[in-house]
Amino acid sequence: MRLNIGCGNDPFPGYVNLDLVPAPGVNVVADLDYDDLPFRDDSFDEIYCSHVLAHMHRKSFHETLMELLRTLKQGGHLVVKASYFPSTKWFGDPDHRIPFGWRTFDGYTKIAGTPRFHERWKLHQATNYAAGFPLVMEKRWFVFSNFKVLAWIGWFINRFPALYDRFFCYWLPAEEICYVIRVDKEDRGVHLRR
Repeated sequence: MRLNIGCGNDPFPGYVNLDLVPAPGVNVVADLDYDDLPFRDDSFDEIYCSHVLAHMHRKSFHETLMELLRTLKQGGHLVVKASYFPSTKWFGDPDHRIPFGWRTFDGYTKIAGTPRFHERWKLHQATNYAAGFPLVMEKRWFVFSNFKVLAWIGWFINRFPALYDRFFCYWLPAEEICYVIRVDKEDRGVHLRR
């Protein structure tokens, strides 16, 4: 099963579509900010959250993430899309509470594949990459613009994402940042308590 949280007026076929308000195509009405998800542990192979997590204000980011992990199966994927914090999409919405950037999930994830230069440096410096949480960052990327004329800039900034995030994001802010994160619950040092 797959879960689409915050589907609004865009429910996905083949997903359990959850939203805060009833609408056509919404299967489950629930408020993730106030309630636990009404699903059993290890229910989903994928959870898709598009522009939802930045709006959490009652629960902490950590509490919300742990609740999502509780319902994901071993090897399942968490797909998150959010407004990038320097963009007008982020600060132009007064309801946004949690900023999302290149390193938002660094304290919760292990690196999949061969680390890039800046990731090797961080691993050597013993930063929070070894936090022991059951997530593997499989992919993350910036969406610079949904206008085709400007989309080529996204290719460039995704070639050097850490450099862009550190030095150039305020000059040419991307609109969105996207993450694909795999759950690895077999890491025995992890406790999914809220």
